[in-house]
Amino acid sequence: MKFKKNEIIEEIWRIREEIGHQYIEPDIKDIIFDEKNEVMLIITSDRPEKSIVIGKGGWVVGKLKEKLNIKSIHVEAYPDILLREYKIKLTLDKLKDIINTVDSQPLMNLCNLLNQRLENINDLDSILNSRNVEEPDTHQAIVALSGGVDSSFSLIIAKLMGFNPIAVTVNPGNIILPKYFQNSVETLTSKLNVKHVYIEVDMEDIIKDSLEGRFHPCGRCSKVIEKTVLNYTKEKGIPFLIFGDLLSTGAQSIVIEEDIIKINLPAMLSATKGEIKNIASKYGIFKKGGYGCPLINEVHKKYPHMKKFSIQRVLRETRAGILEPGEALEMIMKTI
Repeated sequence: MKFKKNEIIEEIWRIREEIGHQYIEPDIKDIIFDEKNEVMLIITSDRPEKSIVIGKGGWVVGKLKEKLNIKSIHVEAYPDILLREYKIKLTLDKLKDIINTVDSQPLMNLCNLLNQRLENINDLDSILNSRNVEEPDTHQAIVALSGGVDSSFSLIIAKLMGFNPIAVTVNPGNIILPKYFQNSVETLTSKLNVKHVYIEVDMEDIIKDSLEGRFHPCGRCSKVIEKTVLNYTKEKGIPFLIFGDLLSTGAQSIVIEEDIIKINLPAMLSATKGEIKNIASKYGIFKKGGYGCPLINEVHKKYPHMKKFSIQRVLRETRAGILEPGEALEMIMKTI
């Protein structure tokens, strides 16, 4: 099945007219259609053109998907693609510096992956499907695994890159790590055939003070989890520690701390939330709406003013281009 650019443009302005939107012809730079997966990528010349294709509330792109009878349509602005390429080049420079001092095949595999991503920035899925690397006998990395899509994505990539990872889940109890996250963790590690370890930690003081409205819990909770996983990594003498952070792109996506090389894989790959959700879903991991942590949801109920700190987190990811404005709006509306 082939789609011509001029036909898609005509269909978009027809849909806009049908639903009462202003008649505007979008400037589309390119259209890429994955026939096997029935996924279309529309690349617009700029963000305002992207808004025209998406439409208010996503109506235009939603109706376009229905009319074309395909599974999914993603819309990207060309300047955003250029920015992602630039971030990946910064990452590559830092990664090559580390490779010069550290002999590691998994790091070389990551370097090759990033070079392939630069050649085909819009199709991470196909690049990963073509990867076939040997896994060492020894464990090369610890991956902090919460059961959410970001950390799940990180474990998947670590496995595909030949790190032979151990997945570590810090468990402060069901109020922070609910049963459905534990089920996701166990499902994923089983599918990937990855060793998995739970580490029990005491966060009673954080939980108590949060429920009394003393502070927003996320920052303090994250610090405890990071320190716990870092200590476990040092104790086991494993050289790499991998997290699912999205914001620390470029040179900050791989750093050396206390002789441990810390890698934030989604940030390193300059992955979008859409790419992360797509790859995680292939292994049965799906993003739930809003915040999955029962503690933060309870804090929101008891102290509505705390919601602003959660919303700031959403806005940070939106400014970084990780979240689409529509996704961000949905998360904010669920928060308030």
